[in-house]
Amino acid sequence: MPSKTIDNSDKTTPWRLIVGTAVTLLSTILFLAAFPPLELVENKLYDADFRIRGPLKPPEEIVIAAIDEKSLERLGRWPWSREVISRLIDRLAAADAAVVGMDIIFAEKDLHDGKLAESIRAASNVILPLVFDFTSGPPPRSDELTSITPLTAIRNPGHLAKYPPITAHGALLPVEALRDNSMAVGHINMLPDRDGTVRWESLVISYMNSFYPSLSLQMASAYLGIPQQQILIDAGRNVEAGPTTIPTDAWGRTAINYYGPGGTFTHIPIVDILDGTAPAERLANSIVLVGATAVGIYDLRVTPFSAAMPGVEKHASVIASILEKRFIRKASRTANLLILVTSGLLLTFTMTRVRLIGSIIVTLLILLVLTTAAIMLFANAGLFINLAYPSCNLIGIFVGITACNYALEEKRARKIRAMFSSYVTQTIVNELIQNPEMAKLGGELREVTILFADIKNFTTYANRHSPEEVVSVLNEYLGAMTDIILKWEGTLDKFIGDAIVVFWGAPLRSQHHPLQAVHCAMEMAATMEKLGLGWAEEGKTPLSAGIGINTGQVLVGNIGAEGKKMDYTIIGDHVNICARVESLTRRYDFPILITGNTVEALRGETDLRGVVLRGIERVIVKGREEPVAIYGLETACPPSSPALIIDCPEVGVVQLLEK
Repeated sequence: MPSKTIDNSDKTTPWRLIVGTAVTLLSTILFLAAFPPLELVENKLYDADFRIRGPLKPPEEIVIAAIDEKSLERLGRWPWSREVISRLIDRLAAADAAVVGMDIIFAEKDLHDGKLAESIRAASNVILPLVFDFTSGPPPRSDELTSITPLTAIRNPGHLAKYPPITAHGALLPVEALRDNSMAVGHINMLPDRDGTVRWESLVISYMNSFYPSLSLQMASAYLGIPQQQILIDAGRNVEAGPTTIPTDAWGRTAINYYGPGGTFTHIPIVDILDGTAPAERLANSIVLVGATAVGIYDLRVTPFSAAMPGVEKHASVIASILEKRFIRKASRTANLLILVTSGLLLTFTMTRVRLIGSIIVTLLILLVLTTAAIMLFANAGLFINLAYPSCNLIGIFVGITACNYALEEKRARKIRAMFSSYVTQTIVNELIQNPEMAKLGGELREVTILFADIKNFTTYANRHSPEEVVSVLNEYLGAMTDIILKWEGTLDKFIGDAIVVFWGAPLRSQHHPLQAVHCAMEMAATMEKLGLGWAEEGKTPLSAGIGINTGQVLVGNIGAEGKKMDYTIIGDHVNICARVESLTRRYDFPILITGNTVEALRGETDLRGVVLRGIERVIVKGREEPVAIYGLETACPPSSPALIIDCPEVGVVQLLEK
């Protein structure tokens, strides 16, 4: 019999909480450590936000004077003579361009530098680029940047000791004649992330213990009329250009708010500006960025919108976001951590209370809410919140708790299977595994129908035959009876020598347990007759068995010494009655005897046919004071005829003193 208990109370809940909390803790550690694979996923999700949001309408005042295929075809291959650039600046000045930014390096001297310098001086609104070198090289010359003014207003300088700024080791400057006549100089360095995508603008770069602004910052400030001395670096927080506050990270970078893919801003071919066909009204009071858009010049960058976007468009997006105060802000570390932990714990507690389908729905719902909120915040407020860490955490919690549930359910299923597979049908075992609450094994009162079967005169038979023959016959008998019992979904309680104890109604409840017991008894009796005939043909002594059936309330559960030996069994007065009734088969010469309790339970059963339940008498068995009605079961013809119940006489009670 089963030797272990099963507790159907939900003891898996603490394990679910532990697993969910452990996964959330691991995700928190990975978040705080900036785990590279998840950081890469986070960046890709950041790029996806741009594509989902779509392009923004750019400011009309930003124009790109494009070194495009049309201009190259008319003016020749790049680089052009600086005399051409000089004419371009003259044309822009004549068109009243507000600010002209050159995304072209003039690092080597040229015969036409004087003419270009004169055009720059006359225009008085040209900002030239410089490029910083971040590789280690020879020490810089002390006079290298004497003509370029650094930013001097710095707040919170102590932050720089903890987070060293982006620092260059060298600089590629415009030739002296040009930079001396320019309005300002700004760097055009683009520092991509590890995956090659440009997502950040370094508003300032440290060089020779000074800070120098980017070309985009210089152009936007100049257009807004903000002198360079009013540009304030609030280290680790933002850069203030007059009334405009540009959010930055700890290293002075701002997230680039790309307005769209290549071609989002107005492009005017340089050749059209030179020949006067460009619309003058588009150039007047505009910020003009002069840069390459032609593919052959290879000034292309990987951005969230495109794998090959002209670098000059990046400058345009940065300038546009400063003019419109339209910045991308990344949620603080604390806010992202709070989202990670809160969503993780919410899913963990929810999964302790719902089944698998509910867990799938809740997990998908939380993921959907997080994703939708993140997309809306990015599109409408320019706020980016981390999704990779909380999403992976939620998936990890779901997988972890589901795996834990599976392992615990599998363990419980193995325990149930081990307890019941030898005593009930596989169908019942599977149902108990699917619904373990049906196997409440702590002990309870349950109405069941009990069957006792015992071979008549078996002790005499055993004494007269060899042990080998006795065991062979007994095994054949018990094997055949067990098959019948399991066929009729009975719970095989125990073998007591040659006796068999069976019951119906536990662990699974059944509305028809008396009927199942009667059908089982009839088939057992018929099989016993066949076995007897077979034994006789083999020259063996035929055997017969008596069967007693009783219905009533008993205590059912695991009974024994916990942790040592326990049996899932039944105890109670009705068990004893059944045993006494089985012994009366010798007295009344009926192979099957049924108590009045079972007969009453059978009244109205339409599936009981072809039998007569004949009332014999009411007896008082040993150990009881109340009489028990005894019925003998007889077969009737035809087999399809309704069952006939002939009640016991109301008068006369027999007192039995034997066992």
